[in-house]
Amino acid sequence: MENVAIIGAGMMGKMVAFVLSLQYQVLVYDIAPQDVHAGIREQCAELVTKGALSETELEERLARIRFTTDMNLVSDADIVIEAVFEDMELKRKIFAELEEICRPDAIFCTNTSVMSPSEISRDLKHRERFCATHFWNPAHLIPLVEVVMSDATSEETAQVVMDILAGVGKKPVLCKKDVPGFIANRLQHALWREAIYMVQEGIADAKTVDDACKYGPGLRWPVLGPMENSDLVGIELTYNIHEYVLKALADNHEPSPLLREMLDRGDLGMKSGKGFQEWPPERVAELTAGLREYLVDYNAKNNK
Repeated sequence: MENVAIIGAGMMGKMVAFVLSLQYQVLVYDIAPQDVHAGIREQCAELVTKGALSETELEERLARIRFTTDMNLVSDADIVIEAVFEDMELKRKIFAELEEICRPDAIFCTNTSVMSPSEISRDLKHRERFCATHFWNPAHLIPLVEVVMSDATSEETAQVVMDILAGVGKKPVLCKKDVPGFIANRLQHALWREAIYMVQEGIADAKTVDDACKYGPGLRWPVLGPMENSDLVGIELTYNIHEYVLKALADNHEPSPLLREMLDRGDLGMKSGKGFQEWPPERVAELTAGLREYLVDYNAKNNK
């Protein structure tokens, strides 16, 4: 593996290109001209300030990233990662074109957070070399990448992609079955379902639910995952707790009616100024800046 192609030069595509440039020559394609280097420099400024990335290393990595509006130039790519917006027909169209251009042994990946890789690759001739690579946004700051096998992905393809991602410093996880939500979003939304249910039922208000996560189990999650936690407390205790508490948890299979009521009122979250909580502009800025600083500090600490 030497050459990587990224299809789509939006912010996700740019930063996936930056991630892969640690080890590979990267060609970024888009239908419209883009200043890919400028976008990457802007996103990496805080890493340079924090000392997680030197100016010299940044320039060396940018030198390995090229941009083109000619899709034919991706023909020599060993791996192609599509990073366009979430449109099934567009993704299928792009991969149909790529299959005509690229070598039969080139690996194809779709960077999707929700769409089925089996459906996206449905009409390809070489479906065994296709999988999903779900980079979490911002791609250069969040270590996780979910590698998702379709109903036809070969184990060899999945392993090669896992190795490539690990080699550029990511934390890839393998989703062996093509299921809605993959791994991390299923876990995340199971938690959200219970959180919303508790607010809906008047068990606690939204801020209290958030605080319970942030200052309790959330502090453990970076070093203690749920399966490790279960083993830590013991399988017997896990079983006994589940036998008692699971029957009382939310088990709805449709969105909460509370969400529907909020939508009808126009309470859309931060973008409208109100969701589960009030969001004046200064509070939105404070929270988003705090999240960004936390992620940058994490990378500064772990990349030295």
